[in-house]
Amino acid sequence: MERVPRASSRRTDVSAAGLPGRAALLLLVAVLPAACTGAPDRSADEGEPLPDEGGPARTVAAADLEPVPRAPLFREVTETHLPTADLEGLSMDAAVGDLDGDGDPDVVIANEHRPNILLLNEGRGHFRNASDRIPQVAHDSEDVGIADFDGDGDLDVIVVSEDDRVNELYLNRGDARFEAAGDRLPVTGTSNAVVTTDLNGDSVPDVLIGNNGQNVALVNDGDARFRDETGERLPRILDVTQDLEMGDVDGDGDLDLIVGNEDDNRLLVNDGSGVFTDETAERIPLREAPEETREADFGDVDGDGDLDLLFANVSAFVEDADPRNRLLVNRGDGHYRDETGERLPAHRDRSFDGDFIDVDGDGDLDIVTSNSEVDLEEGRIEDAPYRVYLNEGGGLYRTATDEVFPDGVVGTGFDVEATDVDGDGRLDLYLASRGSVDRLLLGLGPGEQGRVARGRPE
Repeated sequence: MERVPRASSRRTDVSAAGLPGRAALLLLVAVLPAACTGAPDRSADEGEPLPDEGGPARTVAAADLEPVPRAPLFREVTETHLPTADLEGLSMDAAVGDLDGDGDPDVVIANEHRPNILLLNEGRGHFRNASDRIPQVAHDSEDVGIADFDGDGDLDVIVVSEDDRVNELYLNRGDARFEAAGDRLPVTGTSNAVVTTDLNGDSVPDVLIGNNGQNVALVNDGDARFRDETGERLPRILDVTQDLEMGDVDGDGDLDLIVGNEDDNRLLVNDGSGVFTDETAERIPLREAPEETREADFGDVDGDGDLDLLFANVSAFVEDADPRNRLLVNRGDGHYRDETGERLPAHRDRSFDGDFIDVDGDGDLDIVTSNSEVDLEEGRIEDAPYRVYLNEGGGLYRTATDEVFPDGVVGTGFDVEATDVDGDGRLDLYLASRGSVDRLLLGLGPGEQGRVARGRPE
């Protein structure tokens, strides 16, 4: 795959079996913190005497207490709810939406170097493979966007591709049967990211695509025919972009753009008309060490009414990149402070995705990361645990994976999608995994958990 030259690239390509570095990677395969009873609160750590039936008072240390088992907040239903034999491919991204109009969310999967996958929800979160309804052509698919591009009342799909530079548009004919319309996209590129948004305020979904090179802005005429307005709307910058996310960082009522890159990330501020200016230098603190971001996400972690920012990071293609994820806190005006050290546990996972999700239902945003073990020198990518950080209030996080997920939730994690797949009003999680089977976790109610997590509503 040919790279776009840049003046200050920090990339070191690593080859395996004669392939470029990226292709080598892409083709390889709270509960309660201690025991709790109905007795009055006592401090066992301090050795306070506690009554012992039938005998004198005795001293109990914390080590003498057996921990009470705690039920997780989710249960895994992968084997019973997903067509697992069809989901052991190379899932790079998933997107959810009601594609067949029956009231429950379906799933589209960008499947790398293989035909993409459509899963239709048959009810209560049971999915069947309906990939025969979308074009079955193998591309280097990387990212998926869903919107009603042609204004006919049903959801269409866009999928962008990297190495073979083919972007796909699937138009829904009303029953989740799709036809190829990629000829309506006037650009190609080495693409890894796509986001749908209304750039020009006409209530029609437009498209931004993140490339190895110049990112592009495509404006929809309302009938799913797109014009390239990159020159009028985006700064001319050559990046290696892995993610694009929209959010109103400065509170002026329009959506700004965060660009997650292999190298320094960028914040592009919207002037109100869908024209963006690079204001990274004054708004985003950059690391001294290189940063290789695979995913960015906006969310109000501290409850002050503005959007904070998470960078999910890896160390793969950027030499000396620090893989630690970063949490940036909005000062209220779209200028950010790096408060990673004060707020986020110091894990150094390779996180290909990181999402703000209220997994425990207490009204604040927790974090779920999708992780993979990557070693390009050995040419391998392997399973790693998905990880959960619970927000303890005010945007202070602690690791709580074992309290939230059942045992054994691992994968070559590349994406997490949160939605209610079974119609019970609770968030469920679809975990897209590149090289091992995708997973489905259903959220449990307080009665099903056995314990109520940290003030979760009954």
